[in-house]
Amino acid sequence: MEKIQHYVQGQWVSGKEEGTPILDAITGEAFTSIAIEGLDIPEILNYGRTQGGEKLRKMTFQERGNMLKTLALYLTKRKDAFYELSYRTGATKVDSWIDIEGGFGNLFANASLRKLFPNQPFHVEGDPIDLSRGGRFMAHHIMVPKKGVAVHINAFNFPVWGMLEKCAVNWMAGVPAVVLPAPSSSYLAEAVARTIIDSGILPEGALQIINGTVKSILDTVESQDVVTFTGSAATGRLLKAHPRLIQESVPFTMEADSLNASILGEDAIPGTPEFDLFIKEVRKEMTVKAGQKCTAIRRIIVPENLVEDVQISLGKALDKVTIGDPRLKEVRMGSLVSHQQVQAVRDSVNDLAKEAQIVYGDLDTIETIGADAKKGAFISPILLRTDHPFQNTVIHEREAFGPVSTIMPYKNLDEAITLAQMGKGSLVSSIATNDDKIAKDYVINAASHHGRILVLNRESAKESTGHGSPLPYLVHGGPGRAGGGEEMGGMRGIKHYLQRTAIQGSPTTITEITGIYQQNAKYKEAEQHPFQYHWEDIQPGMSLKTHKRTFTDTDIINFANLTWDHFYAHTDITSLDGSIFEKRTAHGYFIISAAAGLFVYPNKGPVAANYGLEECRFLRPLYHNDTVYVRLTCKQKIDRDVASAEHPSGIVKWFVEVFDAEDELVAIATILTMVQKKQETFIEMTDAKIEECLSKLKEDAKPKWGIMTPQHMIEHLEYTYKIAAGDIQDFEVATPEKILEKVKNSLYNYDKFPQNSRFPLLEKDTLDQLRYDDLVTAIEKFKTQRQAYLTFFKEHPDAILNNMVFGELKRYEWYLLERKHLNHHFEQFGLL
Repeated sequence: MEKIQHYVQGQWVSGKEEGTPILDAITGEAFTSIAIEGLDIPEILNYGRTQGGEKLRKMTFQERGNMLKTLALYLTKRKDAFYELSYRTGATKVDSWIDIEGGFGNLFANASLRKLFPNQPFHVEGDPIDLSRGGRFMAHHIMVPKKGVAVHINAFNFPVWGMLEKCAVNWMAGVPAVVLPAPSSSYLAEAVARTIIDSGILPEGALQIINGTVKSILDTVESQDVVTFTGSAATGRLLKAHPRLIQESVPFTMEADSLNASILGEDAIPGTPEFDLFIKEVRKEMTVKAGQKCTAIRRIIVPENLVEDVQISLGKALDKVTIGDPRLKEVRMGSLVSHQQVQAVRDSVNDLAKEAQIVYGDLDTIETIGADAKKGAFISPILLRTDHPFQNTVIHEREAFGPVSTIMPYKNLDEAITLAQMGKGSLVSSIATNDDKIAKDYVINAASHHGRILVLNRESAKESTGHGSPLPYLVHGGPGRAGGGEEMGGMRGIKHYLQRTAIQGSPTTITEITGIYQQNAKYKEAEQHPFQYHWEDIQPGMSLKTHKRTFTDTDIINFANLTWDHFYAHTDITSLDGSIFEKRTAHGYFIISAAAGLFVYPNKGPVAANYGLEECRFLRPLYHNDTVYVRLTCKQKIDRDVASAEHPSGIVKWFVEVFDAEDELVAIATILTMVQKKQETFIEMTDAKIEECLSKLKEDAKPKWGIMTPQHMIEHLEYTYKIAAGDIQDFEVATPEKILEKVKNSLYNYDKFPQNSRFPLLEKDTLDQLRYDDLVTAIEKFKTQRQAYLTFFKEHPDAILNNMVFGELKRYEWYLLERKHLNHHFEQFGLL
């Protein structure tokens, strides 16, 4: 029996002792064991800080985000093996989907957050702060990665999701992780971690995993580290009070017991969609993952006149839940993770039953499909009821971490809110109601005790993610009993791993530090118009001062007529008395439009499009006969992904300052442009360049890859030009329809064709029979056919012709294909 291994200090190792057996939750068989003896914990933590941390901190947010996206795609392609292993935890296919693909979803979601961060390793937070009258002294806030390691002590219920929802956040922040999965399901976490390590996508040291309980893990943590814990409140309190955490002021985030409540609104009577939705949601939250969810519904709070209806309806819904081997399609609920967990749930239910009545289910009897109920860690769904929830308080204090929940009545909404709050802090609560006033009253008054609140009704039901689903962009955590911590939450979560620091200095210095132009900083006068530079060559502070323009009465009237904006200040000078305006006033948007006319470079260049307007303020009115000029300055650069039919580009934010003739600032705005990146991968295939390459091609030249001879290569190119000229079109496109658009769009990127890529008409490792007598003849035929292609599109510029791989292509796309294709084959034979 193989031991579960640990990945530490760059290698997979096993604990030295024999280890503790780990059992299959369905069959009860021991199939692996876990041992931790012999691990050097201080060195493991230090390895993460030095090896993984140094590499991650140097990466930009965009690089980290793309790393997470690549990892998510890599894992998704290999998910089937994880599902098979997940069955051993007692999880059904649906349960495993939440854990496995939900975990991968956290990687995808956090990867997308890169678009909200600057294109650098640290974050610039909030707005600049002016600290002086003259504008020469200011402050800002930056957030840099902590120089420590994230120590994640995880629970058994979601070994994949629990690991990745935390790691995705710390990796995005630039901080490495040491993960400690709970022993009973650590084999699944190990399998995913092994796949991650094997991928080579993460920098070495970014992930270490210790499978098992390590009591000394906190003994050597340092002030730059971050510790997170998911598990019982009792264990969490012990860890939180660890002397080392207190001595080093180590941030500690805890997600603990949560007696989550779901409320049935008074309007949601039987027969309404909300009543049915409520029953369905409670049944789902009791049985998905066999109730082993930190967000599961533990308390069912309903109007006192509907208790019987809810009990009967919920009982009928639970009757439909089949229990057994989760591999079977007909099974809807699997087992708990272990026999120890079964006993823990039994003990909790017995305590609850002292003050509440079991109205559904039996601790001693359970029917299973395809599995032995005694060998597996099975337990029946248990529904309890108490009619005196204010007196019988154990239901607000004891959590049975399984398919267990308790019904209780309320007289009015205030009572429902009080009952919900008696849980002393929960991760989530929900209310089913179609009355928005009830929803508002509940949410506003219950929010102080909950990390998240879901309002469920007929309008949202079809698209609702449900009571029990924490989402990467929303905070996951809760006050009080729930731990008082906070995870995920989009940018909020990432900031937990960053150190916020206030910085002070001159605008010029703060510009250099932040990489974002600050108002009143020194300008960097551009040698040519800024719109003539590619994205890589534009730098914050690069600036252009325009010539001047005087606004006339005619300008203002014409703009009013063009836009239909006939506000009195622009068109009726007899109505200005008592207003803030002295005479005919230019439209604010005319000022911005006129400013654009002054700073825009008219010729085609790297600037591909206007991307938007972020801020715009008018500091004083401008009147007819006022003269203005503009200062256009690069404020910030933001990288972007391009997947559609466009060339690689980034976003440039331009700070626009409009000055009057006396150099007084009268308007400001931030505009965004899409700016193309440099194309330095491919050499342009002009007639002269092609002649130069062909002159170097010899009959006996050997390819750098593939099996083509020089003549085969030339004849292949000639054949593709026949397709490009429309001479050959009677073929089927080889690329599947579902990916054709993506493949076609790849023509616009700057990536080379893969080496050894195969032409659709050729079988693998075969060559066509040569059509011409020698290489010289083939080259002449190639030149003739290329000229035919150029002539065809000169005469038919709007033509669209099929390509075997890329589908329908217009003239410009054939040019892109030609450039890539010729570069590919000319490089193959060393001609470039």
